[in-house]
Amino acid sequence: MGNFREVLGVSEISSSKVIDAVWKALLAEFLGNFLLNFFGCGSVIVMSSTPPGAQPNFLLVAITFGLVVFVCVQALGHVSGAHLNPAVTAGMLSVGNIKIIKGLMYIIVQCLGAIAGSATLKALLPETLHTGGLGTTKLNTALEINPLQGFGFEFFLGFILVLVVSGVCDPNRPEAKAAGPLAIGLAVALGHMGAINFTGSSMNPARSFGSAVISGIWDDHYIYWLGPIVGGIIAAQIYHHALRAPTLTTVKIIERYSTVADEKELRRLDGQKDADNYA
Repeated sequence: MGNFREVLGVSEISSSKVIDAVWKALLAEFLGNFLLNFFGCGSVIVMSSTPPGAQPNFLLVAITFGLVVFVCVQALGHVSGAHLNPAVTAGMLSVGNIKIIKGLMYIIVQCLGAIAGSATLKALLPETLHTGGLGTTKLNTALEINPLQGFGFEFFLGFILVLVVSGVCDPNRPEAKAAGPLAIGLAVALGHMGAINFTGSSMNPARSFGSAVISGIWDDHYIYWLGPIVGGIIAAQIYHHALRAPTLTTVKIIERYSTVADEKELRRLDGQKDADNYA
């Protein structure tokens, strides 16, 4: 029974101090997804309002989504880990980086934040801009993208995102932490550049869910849950079992610092020797 409670993560919601931290994390996830749908879907609406005959500005959408994720990860990462995405949470859950109860709570507030973001965007826009779906992700039927192909695109979108998240969050790669938010934001921008014209490039089930709830458009919606989540879980498993950086043991850390110290001493001696020869 104890092991079962540990797997569920009951201890994470059983003490007042831990509960306070959990609530802060949930608030961070809510805010992150609120901002993602508000600004990201706003850029989609700007693109959709392009005059007839003009080329849609997909780059605007890609950069906007990438920037908002970068900003939110930078601002909120220390509070909740800044998952901001059920696919990321599912991937982290599959390798034990987050417990079941907390993971489910994350996914719920991610969806609520996305709904709130899309609802606020709709409230601030004139009704003439409500007809385009408010940033709803849909398969491009003009290019004859079918549901299986759409699943494939969303699978690899979730895969690349969680692969990058796993790499920059690897505890044995402390040098990658500083560049983490930028790397994650660039992965999101990359996904939008590569697939937005095929599936709308969701990468994020909560982002699609928020738009669908507010617009009432649910066409092939299951794809935007299954694709990124399955891709995210597989990416997390591959990284966890095959690509993790080796553990930095105490001996290795000492050896690393000793090597650096020796190199500095050699450079100092070489500099002194050059100065003596010059004199």
